Amino acid sequence: MTYQPESRDQDPGHPRARDTRPRVDVGQLCAGGVATAIIAALIALVGILICRWLFNIPILAPRRDGAWGDASTGAYVAVSAAIAVVATAVLFLLVESAPRPTAFFGWIIGLLTAAAAAFPFSTTASLAEKVATAVLNLVLGIAIGSLLSGTARWAVRPPADAYERSAPVRVPGDRDTWS
Repeated sequence: MTYQPESRDQDPGHPRARDTRPRVDVGQLCAGGVATAIIAALIALVGILICRWLFNIPILAPRRDGAWGDASTGAYVAVSAAIAVVATAVLFLLVESAPRPTAFFGWIIGLLTAAAAAFPFSTTASLAEKVATAVLNLVLGIAIGSLLSGTARWAVRPPADAYERSAPVRVPGDRDTWS
């Protein structure tokens, strides 16, 4: 006895033969990732300036280097942007392969943010510097996670047949649906 596939398995035009995977608008996802990287860099820069100017906490550089700090300030800003780009790539991979990509992404970002917020307490810096760096890392993690999760909601589309299943059925002659 041989198996004969049903006509829907052979006919790519059959509604059930369509791909059931969500579609990713790569352009929107990448644009959201770039925008998130810019925002992350600005959060890092503004956070360092607020700590150094407003609170007089020498975060990432000694006091003698002034409000802008030294090369480590630029590196922190660049690394913040790079982390947002890497997070965008991780999100893309999850969307393409994981069953609930935003749930996994949320856990990944949440755990990495917790680690980044805890890390400054393992250094020999003053308590004020440790707290300031931890808060800045926490704000960066929350911003990157929330912005990219929001981007994913806009950039990932359900499969085409999901639109067809959810579309209202219009019956000719029904006054409520036809004008």
